[in-house]
Amino acid sequence: MFLGIALYISPLALEDIISNIPQFQNNKYPSPKMTSSEKSSTKTPVYFFSHGGPSVQYNKEHPAYPVLQQIGEEITQRVKPKAVVVFSAHWQRGQDEILVNKDDEAELIYDFYGFPDHYYQAKYPNKGDPDLASKILVTLSEAGISATGVSRGLDHGVWSGFSVAFDPETNPLNVPLVQVSLFKSESPAKHYALGRAVSFLREQGVLIIGAGMSVHNLRDLSSLLQGDGKPLPYTVSFDDALREAVEVDPKDREGKMAAVCKRTDAKQAHPHMDHLMPVFVAAGAAYDDWGKQTWTYHEGSLAWAQYRFGNLPPAQSLTSS
Repeated sequence: MFLGIALYISPLALEDIISNIPQFQNNKYPSPKMTSSEKSSTKTPVYFFSHGGPSVQYNKEHPAYPVLQQIGEEITQRVKPKAVVVFSAHWQRGQDEILVNKDDEAELIYDFYGFPDHYYQAKYPNKGDPDLASKILVTLSEAGISATGVSRGLDHGVWSGFSVAFDPETNPLNVPLVQVSLFKSESPAKHYALGRAVSFLREQGVLIIGAGMSVHNLRDLSSLLQGDGKPLPYTVSFDDALREAVEVDPKDREGKMAAVCKRTDAKQAHPHMDHLMPVFVAAGAAYDDWGKQTWTYHEGSLAWAQYRFGNLPPAQSLTSS
């Protein structure tokens, strides 16, 4: 069924500071003064994608394929973001440093091996936004997070899943895409804080996506590739525990999610926590918005949970826009 897996791996009060920086004056991502009610009614939701391996865009029979398509259509047709900021499991920097891609356009990084030749010819047209990247850098700095702008391609944690969700021919994204790294750390607190630092962008029409997997154990992948795809016990138990933690009252969510990382099955579900950390970024960016698992699928040592935090735009915005 699954054709292959790569060996991969409270909004901040910055309006006054940013509005006085020349490069952010009169730009397309202003920092207006808004009331709490205005913010809650206009901010974008936050998503976590379980992105799969580089085969996901070719395996149209996989159950995740139509789900990613539906989520992509939901984003382009209902959310209609002005830009997308993505945090992928496949880009980590240092224990205390974050990198931000500042390029106008990003090449693709083929960060996998052992796949058919055409996988290494894949294309995903995209455009960056240096102004938005600069704004993220300032925001992170003001939040006490060391950050540097760099030139880097998009890894398959972004372009593989995005090729399905935002197919360039049938459902193009058509807005700037800026990738931001994770910490090279398994600290839930650091990644939750990272999400909180950029959460104010949601009030300006910027969509935040974390891309990883809800369960990701490549060591036990043989159970999938050589067996019948039946999920291993920890795949189900950990994925269920993560859902329960994400869906609690937001005031309790950070602690509940951090506790999931200390479960006895956590290191089975994630021998390395890189694919789990993006959901902490997403939850942090959500602030006091509730999270919901919209879909999941268990196979072998993998789980494909998809999450959305916050509400979709009201129906009337579809006719007025």
